[in-house]
Amino acid sequence: MEPVPGRRWQKVLYERQPFPDNYVDQRFLEELRKNVHARRYRYRAVVFQSGAVVQQLCSVCVFVVTWWYMDAGMLSPQGLFGAALVTSLLGYVLFDTVDGGAGRRESGRTRWADLKSTLVFAAFTYGFSPVLKTLTESISTDTIYAMSALMLLGHLIFFDYGANAAIVSSTLSLNMAIFASVCLASRLPRSLHAFVMVTFAMQIFALWPMLQKKLKARTPRCYVGVTVLFALAALGGLATVSSVGAVLFASLLLAISCLCPYCLIRLQLLKDNIHGPWDEAEIKEDLSRFLM
Repeated sequence: MEPVPGRRWQKVLYERQPFPDNYVDQRFLEELRKNVHARRYRYRAVVFQSGAVVQQLCSVCVFVVTWWYMDAGMLSPQGLFGAALVTSLLGYVLFDTVDGGAGRRESGRTRWADLKSTLVFAAFTYGFSPVLKTLTESISTDTIYAMSALMLLGHLIFFDYGANAAIVSSTLSLNMAIFASVCLASRLPRSLHAFVMVTFAMQIFALWPMLQKKLKARTPRCYVGVTVLFALAALGGLATVSSVGAVLFASLLLAISCLCPYCLIRLQLLKDNIHGPWDEAEIKEDLSRFLM
C-alpha cells in the first residue's frame, strides 16, 4: 500500500498515522546489522580449551584400564593404593604451590580439616567395602558393564568443561562416575579391591579435575604439558590392553583437539545472523530498584 503524500512515516506507536500497520519506508533496511554478537575464535585458543575434554576422556580411559588390570590380577590393590597415595600427596602440594596458598587463605580451610575429611572418607569406604563387593551379586555381569558404560558416558556429557550451559552439572557428573566405579568394583575379587577402586575413582574424578582447573587458570603452559603427558600415559596403558583401541582412542583425541577446532573456525565464517528493527525490544536498564 502506498504512503499518503505529504506525510512522513514515523516509527512510533503513540501517534495515529495515515499508514497501514504493516507499512515500512525505505529506511527500514538501513538499520540491518549482521553478526552483532558473533564471537571470533582463534585456532590456538580453541585447541587450548579442548584440553579439558581431552583430559576427561583420558581420565575415563585410565580408570577403565586400571580396573581391567585389577580384574585380570595384573595389578595388586596394595600397589594401586600406594601409587594413588603418592600422587595424591604430590597433587596436594602442587595445588597449594600453584597459587602460593591464596585459595586456601580465601576459603579459610586448614590442612587439618583436609586430613580429617580424608580419614573419614577412607574409613567409611573401607568399612562399607564388603557391602560394595556384594551389592550387585544378583545383577548379571553384562548388565553391570552396560550400566557402567552409560554412567561414564553421562559423566562425560554432564561434566563442567567451563561452558555456561544448562546441561552442565558437576554434582550429577561426579555421582555418575562414582556409581560406575561402584558397579565395576563389585566385580573385583575381594573387598580390598573394591575399596581401592572406589578410592581411586574419587581421586581421578573429583580431585584431579580440581587440580587441572587451577593449573589451567594459573599456569597455562604447565597445563598444556600435563595434558599431553596424561594423554600419552592413557594411550600407553590402553595400548597394553588393545592396540586397536589405542589407535581409535588416539584418533578420537586428535579429532577433538585438532579437527573439531578447525571445523568450528571454518563454520564460524559462514555464520550470518541478522539484526534490525524487527528484533524484540531488550530492556538494558537495571530495573532491580523497582523490585524493592
